[in-house]
Amino acid sequence: MKNKKGTESLATRTKRMKAILAILERKYPQAEIQLQYQNPFELLVATILSAQCTDARVNIVTKELFKKYHYPSDYISAPTDELERYIFSTGFYKAKAKHIQGAAKAIIERFNGEVPQTMDKLLELPGVGRKTANVVLGHCFDTPGIVVDTHVIRISNRLGFVETENAEKIEFELMTLIEKNKWWVAFTHVFIQFGRETCIARKPKCSECEISSFCPACEKLLHND
Repeated sequence: MKNKKGTESLATRTKRMKAILAILERKYPQAEIQLQYQNPFELLVATILSAQCTDARVNIVTKELFKKYHYPSDYISAPTDELERYIFSTGFYKAKAKHIQGAAKAIIERFNGEVPQTMDKLLELPGVGRKTANVVLGHCFDTPGIVVDTHVIRISNRLGFVETENAEKIEFELMTLIEKNKWWVAFTHVFIQFGRETCIARKPKCSECEISSFCPACEKLLHND
């Protein structure tokens, strides 16, 4: 398989993606979101914290954070330095604290204390991009969306479905290839598991990969091994 995006028809790329997802679905039947939360606002906070941080670390932090702060108003009234201490280990804690408090303030002042339920409105919140919005919409409001994280960026490029690092362009390209109702939410979780276990960033396990026959990068990566 040496085809790249530019030489494959949409029908061929769609068929190849379908075959790949069928294999990964069998391999990861229980793939699901790893962030722990009880309501849309907690998921919003957890997703903001997950930037450049592992889900496991975020869950450790939010276990205590969510005991202390329950509502958007709690985050607004909290001293910023106190909030920063809670989230310090997630990295970029000053920016994340600013985003969380800014989002909480906007939710109270502009959305009647409720997390908005549309992409456009979510994107009005400080620190919220399409990735975070799609996480919240897909898991809390039954609005499917494709979440593009570092694993999805890397794997989609290696598989030749995209030729860009731009997350938004990748999201819209994948939307043309993947069945909406079944896969738009689950897709990212499957790719994350695959990226963690097999299609690793620095040293992918191509010789063990179940989808290597569908991957145009496999031959080159094996040669460089």
